[in-house]
Amino acid sequence: MTRISIIATFLFTLTACSQNSVNIPDRTNEPCGDKPNCVSTQDKRTDFNIARYQLADNANLNAIEQVALTLPGAESATVQGNYLRIECTSTVLRFVDDLELKISGSQLIVRSESRVGYLDFGVNRERTELLRQKLKDNGLLE
Repeated sequence: MTRISIIATFLFTLTACSQNSVNIPDRTNEPCGDKPNCVSTQDKRTDFNIARYQLADNANLNAIEQVALTLPGAESATVQGNYLRIECTSTVLRFVDDLELKISGSQLIVRSESRVGYLDFGVNRERTELLRQKLKDNGLLE
């Protein structure tokens, strides 16, 4: 087998594994693991931490979901009480990342993690900062 065939087979295998929606429990209060493919408002480690999201008085999960669904590749997967999970699928390789959002008092807990792979090349951090900006633009964050 040529090197290109091996790489293509490997990428196809990863792509096929990452396409299905899965039942994932609420992990918003859990810190990220040790792989650099996750960010969270709840994780205190510098490489994994993102700044808190202070909700505006008019913010609710329905409005937050509508904004989150404007993120690239976003599709609603779970809405339960004050918890929301959005699956974000990459365009080319179809990798799925889980963006978890939970309203806790006047804060929005945010956690974004790649489902497969070791590195995310900063994609989850970029996604959460884009979400922050979109929520601000829509008057849902202070």
